[in-house]
This record gives sequence, C-alpha cells and structure tokens, in this order.
Amino acid sequence: MFSFRRFAHSLGARPRRSVVRAAAAVAVVLGLLAWWLVPGGSSSPSGTVSFATGVPTGVYARYGSLLKERLHREMPDVDLRLLPSQGSVQNLDMVSSGKASFTIAAADAVATFRDDKEPGAKQLRACARLYDDYIQLVVPAGSSVRSAKDLKGLRVGVGQERSGVNLIAGRLLRAAGLDPDKDVRPVRAGIDRMPDLLEKGKLDAFFWSGGLPTTAIERLAGKTNIQLVQLGDLVEKLHALDPETRYYRAAVMPPDAYPAVQQGEPVKTVAVANLLVTTDRTDTALTEGMTRAVLNSRDQIGDKVHAAQKVDLRTAIYTAPLPLHTGASHYYRSVKP
Repeated sequence: MFSFRRFAHSLGARPRRSVVRAAAAVAVVLGLLAWWLVPGGSSSPSGTVSFATGVPTGVYARYGSLLKERLHREMPDVDLRLLPSQGSVQNLDMVSSGKASFTIAAADAVATFRDDKEPGAKQLRACARLYDDYIQLVVPAGSSVRSAKDLKGLRVGVGQERSGVNLIAGRLLRAAGLDPDKDVRPVRAGIDRMPDLLEKGKLDAFFWSGGLPTTAIERLAGKTNIQLVQLGDLVEKLHALDPETRYYRAAVMPPDAYPAVQQGEPVKTVAVANLLVTTDRTDTALTEGMTRAVLNSRDQIGDKVHAAQKVDLRTAIYTAPLPLHTGASHYYRSVKP
C-alpha cells in the first residue's frame, strides 16, 4: 500500500513543498490506474429504469420486450419498464426530457434532433450502434406503383407524426419530386395499423422503416398478396436534400427477407443505422451494464428478432452522430482484446 510518510522520508532533505507535489502526482496516477482497472465502479445498479420503444408489432417494441427478459441476468436489481411511443422522434423527446432513460432511435432522426437544436439535444449520448433499418415500400400485388414517383395522388401510409418512418417517408417523396402534403394523400398511422388498412383497401401503399424481416409485414404477406417497391433510384437525390441524409445508405433487401413476397429477387432500397441512446445524466454503472446486456444478448434476441443478429462488438462503437456515453466506453475498454 502506498504511504505518504515513507515516500516523504525517502526524499531526504528535499523541500516539503516538492514532497507534497510529488506525492500528489503519485496519488493521481494511482487513482487513474484504479479507475482504469475498475471502470464501472463498485456500485450495483438497482431500481426501475424506463426504456422508450415504439409502436406495437414494430421491431423496437419486440426488441425492448426481449431485452427486458435478458437484462435481469446482467443487472438483477434493475426493473426495465417499457414505454410505447410513435418511434424515433418521440423516443428522443422522451429521453432528452427525462421521461425515459434509454431508447432506440435511427441515426437520421438523431442528427435532425441535434441539428434542429431541440431541448436536451446536446446531452444525448450513445451506448451502441445496433442494427440497420431497411426502408420498405409496400403495395398490393398487381399495383402499378414501380417507384416512389408513382405514388402521386394515392393514399400512402407515412407513419405516425413523431416517428422515424414519417421523417424518412417525407424525404423519399421529396427526392421523388413529390410534395408529401399535396401530391399524395398521407395517412399518418403506425405499423400496427397500416398493414390492416392496406389489406382492407383503405391504403394504396405504405412506407415502413424497420429491421428485416418485420413481423407485421410477414403476417400481412400470409393473408394477402403484396409487393415491395424498389427505392434504390432515389439514393443520390436523397443525399442532395439535407445534411442529415448522409446517414442513409444504398442497401439491398436479400431475397430471403420475405421469401413469399420477393420470390427469389432482391430489392434495392435505403438503410439507416439504429443507435441505443441515453443522456449524459444517466449513471455510469447503469449505462455500462445496459451496454453489456445488449451485446451479450445478441444471439438470444436474434433468434426471435432477426435484425438483432447484426449487432456486433466490432461496429457497435461507431455511433455517429452521437459520442459514446462514459459507461459505454468503460464497457468497450473492458472487452478490448
């Protein structure tokens, strides 16, 4: 154990001020070493923690319910309370205002929230990059819609007002040369309602942004014939719209995403990363434990939510546009090879 008295005695006739300075420097070094070796501290997180998810039948909601089941193994004294929401935009509102401690949000929504200087935006932090959302434009089989520009004059589901779907649907329509409020008849409903509306003939098409496959679309395909419309022709025009659109990338839905729908054919589209989000107010040990739980539960959650299989330790730290929370950084350092 370090002793200030022995340290001072060993310095002989040095002035007392020098002794104090040197001893203080050693204490700082020892403190930093202890912080590095025990990054999460000795406290064990406990209590109720809120997690904003999304609409019923959506991937966010399913992911949250499965994470709740797994979290008990990592932090047995933490009770995860799931809060429904309209999606990414409302999720960010809930976390930044303190109504929720954690959430999932798409990177484009996070960038827009920060660039618009929404209240609490500067305090947002990330725990991990999760999986990519694929933008899916669904129409009935036999529809004449072959691209987004063909939606002119049609009844189009664009997601709820404060959802990430609504955000990107508007951008895609503008990239296609359409005014989202004038050139289509927008229906602001979530994934819990849009498939039923399409099946009943009350919608001509709907946009969805989610992991592959999305259960609600699988179920719809099991009841009625549908098609997936390509969106790959809009990528360049989309990138030219707003600074936040740089978070969209060209992507391909593989043929086995919805086998009954795609019949062996890939579909070109747009994808965007999802982030696990919190704020700098959240406890370090709690955030470290949450990050660990998410990475450790990948395979178990991935068995039921296939998109979660894409969560990867090698890419989880790439959380632009948000910096990592200190607790998340502690976790990644602890597992660094």
